[in-house]
Amino acid sequence: MSAQTQTMTQMPQEAARPSSPARMSALGWIAVAGGGLIMGLLIFMSLNHHGPAHAVPPAPPPWWGLGILPFVGILGCIAILPLLPATHHWWESNLHRFAVSLGFAALTLIYYVATQGLDSVAVVLEHAVVVEYIPFIVLLFSLYVISGGISLKGDLAAHPSTNTAFLAVGAAIASFIGTTGASMLLIRPLLQTNAQRRHVTHTVVFFIFLVSNVGGCLLPIGDPPLFLGYLRGVPFLWTLGLWAPWLVCCVMLLAIYFVWDTIAYKKEEPAAVRRDEREREPLRLEGWSNIVLLAGIVVCVALIDPKKPIPGTAFTPFPFMRELLMIGLVLLSLQVTPRGVRKYNQFNYTAILEVAALFIGIFIAMQVPIDYLSAKGAELGVDRPWEFFWVTGTLSSFLDNAPTYVVFFETAKSLPEGSMEMIHLAGNGGAIAAPLLVAISLGAVFMGAMTYIGNGPNFMVKSIAEQTGIRMPSFFGFVFKYSLPVLIPVFIVITLLFL
Repeated sequence: MSAQTQTMTQMPQEAARPSSPARMSALGWIAVAGGGLIMGLLIFMSLNHHGPAHAVPPAPPPWWGLGILPFVGILGCIAILPLLPATHHWWESNLHRFAVSLGFAALTLIYYVATQGLDSVAVVLEHAVVVEYIPFIVLLFSLYVISGGISLKGDLAAHPSTNTAFLAVGAAIASFIGTTGASMLLIRPLLQTNAQRRHVTHTVVFFIFLVSNVGGCLLPIGDPPLFLGYLRGVPFLWTLGLWAPWLVCCVMLLAIYFVWDTIAYKKEEPAAVRRDEREREPLRLEGWSNIVLLAGIVVCVALIDPKKPIPGTAFTPFPFMRELLMIGLVLLSLQVTPRGVRKYNQFNYTAILEVAALFIGIFIAMQVPIDYLSAKGAELGVDRPWEFFWVTGTLSSFLDNAPTYVVFFETAKSLPEGSMEMIHLAGNGGAIAAPLLVAISLGAVFMGAMTYIGNGPNFMVKSIAEQTGIRMPSFFGFVFKYSLPVLIPVFIVITLLFL
């Protein structure tokens, strides 16, 4: 084993031992059972109730202030519980997360029964779970598993130009294999390359900025918010039109990083620099077949839509045909991936299970604010592109950017048509002003980089870096030392140039 490989695998004792999730407590099991029982009972009653069916949403939903509390509650738990010493370990269990998620989902369904009757439960679940959650989670799962079968091994000289090239490549491919896939593919070889250096924290932070967030804005598969927009009728290739702000943002961040890393490189010990120059290993990619399978995922999302015929044919896909094909590509990936690739990547299903556990509750609970914004969004006073960019982005920084995108997407749809160019959404989804959709998309994707909790890959990259012995900044250290002084000026430039 080479010296640099030993550096990566034989971590400091504290960093190498990530805290294990707490056992599922009796209270957690009760919460899961109770939430599941309530949801199951409401679903059964709604499906067997023969009252008059009516559509959701009303205009506006009654007692919406109470109905929005579960949505606020679940996002508050995601933001706060990981940070509190008393709940940090408890929250590490995906079963505990699932218990919280089911609990808030059950409260939301109770609200709908109380205000609109039993029939509304079936309508809400069809829209939240069948139409949105299942396609959403199948896409993320497919990208996560297939990209986990690709490994990039090697150790280059950790020059500022080398690190900048790593970040540039990551930003370039994130839109095509997803920010999660790009992050998991590149973070380990980047850390391997920098194993001999002492000043590495800023490199991981800029990796989160560029690869885990900003890079993913060119295709719906790049970042979860954009896929939710695609499910709501935004054309698949529309996001390619965001290339100019994407390019400007990436170039600015890469330039800032290069200067920062050049200064940091000069502070390295001469002996460490000599060792870094001496201990090199060419990059090699394993799991090539999974690149073809990732291309298959892109084709599935781009061409298979149950709302319309496949381009060039008269065949209209049946429901979930797209998802079934993607699951088929996942199974193929598990079969053809060479042994050892996923083990080298330390691949497991924990991160995607966390997303699945939390988002079932988020998708159900966010129906109330979506209903309200559909009816009353025009009265909020947010109607200009730069306002949508900063409001969407600010909330995406401290909440998850996917539900935040949906909330302001619906707000923008509710505004009366003015002089702005309109985008007509597929599947009778109505229309949305193009400049507002640009602002919402950029705000959700770009400002997900502002905190560890803004986007799913952020915490995953932080965790991997800490396991290799790198001391990452605290939540507020990340914000005040890095994201505020670096990102806010860049976003101001984006606002002035494009919004």
